[in-house]
Order: sequence, then C-alpha cells, then structure tokens
Amino acid sequence: MFYRRKIILALLQLFEGELEKIRLQKLLFLFTKMQEKSEYDFIPYKYGCYSYSVNADLTVMVRKGILLENEKSFKINENADYLISLKEVDRKKLLEIKTLYGRMNSDLLMKHTYINFPYWAIKSLTAERLLTNDELSKVKEHKPKITKTILFTIGYEGISLEEYLNRLIKNDIKILVDVRNNPLSMKYGFSKNQLIKFCGSIGIKYTHFPEVGIQSEQRQELNNQSDYDKLFSVYRRNTLNKTKLTQYTILTLLEENKRIALTCFEANINQCHRKHLAQAITNLPGYKYELKHI
Repeated sequence: MFYRRKIILALLQLFEGELEKIRLQKLLFLFTKMQEKSEYDFIPYKYGCYSYSVNADLTVMVRKGILLENEKSFKINENADYLISLKEVDRKKLLEIKTLYGRMNSDLLMKHTYINFPYWAIKSLTAERLLTNDELSKVKEHKPKITKTILFTIGYEGISLEEYLNRLIKNDIKILVDVRNNPLSMKYGFSKNQLIKFCGSIGIKYTHFPEVGIQSEQRQELNNQSDYDKLFSVYRRNTLNKTKLTQYTILTLLEENKRIALTCFEANINQCHRKHLAQAITNLPGYKYELKHI
C-alpha cells in the first residue's frame, strides 16, 4: 500500500475510524502544513482546501473494501493498526493534529484554515458565512487581480495535479490550451477528460489542438539536448509551417481572454515543442504581448 494512503487510514484510526469528508480534507491539509515534504497538495475549492489526489486515493480504498463511504463520511472497514506503520515523525504529527483540532467540527475547521491559510479560501462558498469582514478582506487580497495580457506555457512533469492547478489559478489563466498530439497520460489528472473536469471545476476553460503536437513515434531516442534540437528543427519546418491557421486561432484566444496557457508534459521548456509553438505565435503579425513559462 502507498505510504500516503496509510496516513489517511491512520488519521481515520485516530478518530474512531470515521470522519466527515470536509473534516478529513481539512485535517489532512493541516497535517501537510506540518510536514517538510507533504504527501498531498491542495487547491482552493468550494469549501476551502481540497485535494483531488486525496479523493482519488479514498475512492480506490473504497473500491478495494478498505473503506466504506456514505454521503457525508468515510469509515474504516477493517481492523489494522496503521499508526504503528508510519514513520515516527508522521505519527507524532498526526497525534498533534488530533490534540489541536480533534474537537473542531467542519465549520470550525473551515474557519481556522480560512483565517490561517487565506489563499485556499479564495473560491470558498462558505467564507462569507464563516468570516468577519476583516478576515474576508484578507482572503480577497489573495485573489489574482491581473489584467495584463500574457501568453503562458506550462508543463506537468514532476508536479502534482494540485500544484499544476495552483499555478494556473495564481497566474489567473482563463483558458488552458492543450498542445499534445495525444492528450493521454499515465499520470493522474492529466488526460484530456480529466483536465476538462478539473479545470472546469476552478473556472478555467480547456481546449485542445492536436495538430500542433508531435506524434509519439517521433519522440523516440531523445537522449540529449542535441536530439531534441534536431526534432524541433523538423517540427518548425514541417508542423509549424502547416498550422498557421491554428496559431492564429490561439492568438485570437489570447486577445479575447488575455491570459491563456499552452500545456504539454515536459518541465524543461528547452525540451518541449510548446516553446517553439509559442515563439511562432509571438512572431505572428499583430502580436504585442509578453510570453512567460511557468
């Protein structure tokens, strides 16, 4: 079993085997804030901090019969001591979580996280009900207030779904433009249908232009930067010269929405075709905006 799932089960164990869904998410969030390297990342969502990855692990454990789920809570469905299986440092932190927050209900936990971690409350549906005007103003200060038109690019290699979504939120991205030829990924959250769902949940539109991608068979035997440079030379000469209409369409999306992001896999912009696609768009007549890789 993945270690991160043992943390969830150990937390449930500390609370007599069952927790309401909102409390579970909030307690796990507070636990990650105590860790040097967190097991999960979170995004601002309807009730504050929320992790799709946590929910995915919970769903898997329900499917395997380890947990039971009802409309409001998750409950352990087996007898096992998960606390003893954790690293001592994590076990101590979970016990501290129980001591500090064990008596807080969902509303109190939401309020506590909103006050102490206001960024994660920027999309909350309950912040106005739970917070004072002064507390609410601090949340509003964390909402992006950017009006400058910028063409962004972003890769998802090496980061979680939540970290990826947070980069989009913090840069006030309006449209995510998928430029992969094949928008499927073995990594959780990054296949086309998943990105449509997750981006939509935070108010970001998704669109896909496969024609400006590179087919997977062309990406074999890329062992060094020289190999990538040869591939991109062919890409510029062939694909980019044949997809001017798509490039103009992306430029129109930028002009209409001000902040869009081209996305692909690679973290290293020098090893991804989106760099060359972005540069081709910046060279179109009428382009007068900033280009930024995030």
